[in-house]
Amino acid sequence: MKISTRTRYGMQAILELALAYNSGPLQIKVIAERQKISNKYLEQLVGIIKTAGLVRSLRGPRGGYVLAKPPQDIKLSEIFRVLEGPVLTVECVEDEHACPSYADCVTRQLWIEVNDAILSVLTGKTLADLVELAEKEKLNYQI
Repeated sequence: MKISTRTRYGMQAILELALAYNSGPLQIKVIAERQKISNKYLEQLVGIIKTAGLVRSLRGPRGGYVLAKPPQDIKLSEIFRVLEGPVLTVECVEDEHACPSYADCVTRQLWIEVNDAILSVLTGKTLADLVELAEKEKLNYQI
């Protein structure tokens, strides 16, 4: 399973908003510069995340984007589903009609376990966990 650029960049963008949670809104251009993402592409991603209700926009000269709820209340699985779609390693995990060998497939159980493991990690972590990790990493690199 390969995570799309859309999901990777979207996670980076929403992490920037989480890092700035109590500091006010961030403009797209600021996030784009920090994460080295195209403004235009980032606008699309933030639009998707906004439509899902994870971020909101504030208008005005000091406007920008903020998280719609605290980082500890946003599970990574929510963000992943919005950007990538359902966690699905192979179609037969959810759709028995996807494969003629559905009923007697030996490897299907393996794919179910892989799916469950990925979902468990994403559901078990929040944006606050990523913020904590980012802040810890930042401290480790200071000389």
